[in-house]
Amino acid sequence: MASTTTLTVDQANARLHELTVIDVRTPGEYASGHLPGAHNIPLDRLDAALPALKTAAGRGDLLMVCASGARSAQACRRLADQGVTAAALTGGTTAWAQLGHDIHRPAGTRTVWAMDRQVRLAAGSLVLAGLIAGRRWNAARRLSAGVAGGLVLSALTDTCGMARLLGKLPYNQPRATDLDDTLAALAG
Repeated sequence: MASTTTLTVDQANARLHELTVIDVRTPGEYASGHLPGAHNIPLDRLDAALPALKTAAGRGDLLMVCASGARSAQACRRLADQGVTAAALTGGTTAWAQLGHDIHRPAGTRTVWAMDRQVRLAAGSLVLAGLIAGRRWNAARRLSAGVAGGLVLSALTDTCGMARLLGKLPYNQPRATDLDDTLAALAG
């Protein structure tokens, strides 16, 4: 099994020219701002990208990036299980931007909320709807309880089923040509 490591923002910045940066956020999040030169492979497409990632890792070090570092750490673990060594950026693009480093935003792209913000909106809306509807129909409170239970499970397992579901929405999906182009660039 390959190893996983982390790089601080300063370490990654010093080595950016020699790293292959893979942003595992959704395409919408990626378009809202990413590290210069980063390739977008959403976390849920990581398995399909494995051959290209193995090729890229054979040429040099991989740096996995997300908004906070949680999804990139998960990506590193999944890659390590497949024998691919990768590092995660500590603090993700949020820490990168907070320290004043360049964030690339392609012209003409629309900004999509970060996945954690999408999850907070969806979870909060469902809990509120369950509580409001529960005033009239007691059974509706189960919706709020179910969302609360899901959030607790998410924290305990460091996974998020709601993020996985939201990631399937059209604005969070890559166009097939974008992903194909990314995989070709990594494999080439």
